[in-house]
Amino acid sequence: MILDIFAQRAQTREGRLQVELAQHEYLLPRLVGQWSHLERLGGGIGTRGPGESQLETDRRLVRRRIQRLKEELDGVRRRRAQYRDERRQRGLPTVSLIGYTNAGKSTLMNALTHAGVNAEDRLFATLDPVTRLLTLGDGVELVLTDTVGFIQKLPHSLIAAFRATLEELDYADLLLHVADASHPSARHQYETVVGLMAELHVADKPMVLVLNKMDLVPPEGSESLSDLIEESQRSSVKPTRTVRVSASTKNGLDDLRLTINSLLTQRTPRGR
Repeated sequence: MILDIFAQRAQTREGRLQVELAQHEYLLPRLVGQWSHLERLGGGIGTRGPGESQLETDRRLVRRRIQRLKEELDGVRRRRAQYRDERRQRGLPTVSLIGYTNAGKSTLMNALTHAGVNAEDRLFATLDPVTRLLTLGDGVELVLTDTVGFIQKLPHSLIAAFRATLEELDYADLLLHVADASHPSARHQYETVVGLMAELHVADKPMVLVLNKMDLVPPEGSESLSDLIEESQRSSVKPTRTVRVSASTKNGLDDLRLTINSLLTQRTPRGR
């Protein structure tokens, strides 16, 4: 089901390549049994039935397509590396948005940069990476990148397929972990994201916890928000700062810009 949703959401060639790779890698080990109804037809001792022959043919075709997709995505990685080198030569720091799916990352991206990216209220509305130039109040420029949203138990095949996109996190100077402060399962979503950060080896990067959708939280707060804040403080991946915003109403964005500027001013060059 997740793969089907991803296939519907991917818009760019890169996104479609990544989804197709995940689909083929999911399919390959499951080809066994597709032709089992034919394996009984030609079987004598020392013979191969037509089902077995078809299975081998399918495996070969799927492996060949996987190899081609990986080669094309390697080309994507090389082009991304060239863009990163150009940004580095210009001295532009990189800030990456991460977070659970539907936490409001794309809405925040639009609010900060007027990117005009798709920001529908649905799971995985944004699969394709989006990079925009963001100018802070004092003229400081940076590159802001949006990445695919995370989910609980994200299949390893998807992590591998989206490596070309997620590797942008490796080179980020600062991560903005966007969390839906109004969600009943906000704490569990936080745990999922920081767990995947550790798996992607980016848990040691400076991170701002952006508590988004504060306009949907009651004025007196909520139990889920309290649980989220408590979890962030006791987690092995603690945020450097915490900022409360509403990307849809644009409340708190000035505080977020000031926080980003402050942390980037203190930063030392990082990267992998």
